[in-house]
Amino acid sequence: MRPVEIKPGIYWVGVVDWNLRNFHGYSQTKLGTTYNAYLVMDDTITLFDTVDFKYRHEFMCQLSHLVNLKDIDTIVVNHVEPDHSGCLASMVEEIQPTTILTSKMGQEFIKGRFQADGWPIETVDNEQVVSLGKRSVQFLETRMLHWPDSMVSFIPEDKLLISQDAFGQNIASSHRFDEQIEWPILKKEMAHYYANIILPYSGKVPKTIEKIQELGWDIDMIAPDHGLILRSHVGDAVQSYLEFAAQKPTEKAVIFYDTMWKSTEKMAEVLASGLTDAGITVKLFHLKSWHHSDVMGEVWDAGAVLAGSPTHNNNVLPLVADMLTYMKGLKPKNTIGFAFGSYGWSGESPKIINDWLQSMGMEQVVEPAKIKHVPSHDDYRQLTEAAGQIAQAIKERVAQAS
Repeated sequence: MRPVEIKPGIYWVGVVDWNLRNFHGYSQTKLGTTYNAYLVMDDTITLFDTVDFKYRHEFMCQLSHLVNLKDIDTIVVNHVEPDHSGCLASMVEEIQPTTILTSKMGQEFIKGRFQADGWPIETVDNEQVVSLGKRSVQFLETRMLHWPDSMVSFIPEDKLLISQDAFGQNIASSHRFDEQIEWPILKKEMAHYYANIILPYSGKVPKTIEKIQELGWDIDMIAPDHGLILRSHVGDAVQSYLEFAAQKPTEKAVIFYDTMWKSTEKMAEVLASGLTDAGITVKLFHLKSWHHSDVMGEVWDAGAVLAGSPTHNNNVLPLVADMLTYMKGLKPKNTIGFAFGSYGWSGESPKIINDWLQSMGMEQVVEPAKIKHVPSHDDYRQLTEAAGQIAQAIKERVAQAS
């Protein structure tokens, strides 16, 4: 694709990765992604971020449609993660910029990732304003949203926020702007991205938005480093981020499990049926069929998480251990937890799972369910009763939250 003018004299110069399915090695992206970068044509021609190394030639071609590469004066590095700085060294060699602007932590990371001796790196202070000529840019550190080096760039004359990973979505598309895709689809992908990347740092989101309001930034376009550029749904996107960060429970339960000889699967299905009958929306995931990032895309606003595994070698099955480890790292909040599983002789798995859920701060309203061999009709009755108790607890928590 050729560059796209997003504001007068400001261009999207990114690339589309149609075939990416594994994002950062831990999250699936079924719709691909984009690596967005932006070029500002002013007295100081400025490039904001770069793209993944594998697209360095396409990226240089994009820029060459607009400018002689050696005429680019400044590179702004908002975030040093390799999908945004992967071809930074190539660009420095080709462009020979006068200045590379980044945060103090960004400078550390650049020097850690690259042989940056002799690079013209200048650190910017938090809230510092730099003139580009007819425009200015103000920088705001957003540490741990989602790396320590993260910062955003605001161009007040164009009401443009270049937001690096914040407000991003993994969508490969020939479209560049949010109104070209239905908002519910865009919000769903934004939520999936948030749940798998930003969620552990949710406490920083409202503080950052409050700081932006204190600075008086008048924003009518948000340009993230992944996905579509927001111009028709800026307010919706900000409200969505506040919603994601609050993690208010909904009348939804996520059930994930693995199974050997179907007994644990039968338990999961009975629990799902009981919750559904009690008016709770259920998302049921057999981990052999679903990736852990798909599960997390539903966990962030779930009222309850139910996790099940048979006992295997006095422990849980590997996919369940993977899911629990991944979920704990993302720190979901305001959730009820329930552990279940079948066994043949030792039966440790429900307690192990329960300990995991408790370590995440999940409230237990029902004791873990442990069934030997094959569930009986009486076991099904008890599981249905447990589901009813969990459903009632979910409704009470939702009512309190609202």
